[in-house]
Amino acid sequence: MGVPKRRQGNSRTNVRRAAWRKVDVPALTECGQCHELKEPHKACPTCGYYKGKAVITIKEK
Repeated sequence: MGVPKRRQGNSRTNVRRAAWRKVDVPALTECGQCHELKEPHKACPTCGYYKGKAVITIKEK
């Protein structure tokens, strides 16, 4: 098995360790019912519709 010839620097190690934290902002799509922004493949939190059908009931204030 190969062995490193030189020590890896602190900066390089920290960059590798921190790479998993770089999470993108989730994509948002427009709801077909109320036209508010929502996450794709999930029921709309505003109106409760998913694929044109009411799947959850929303309590009004």
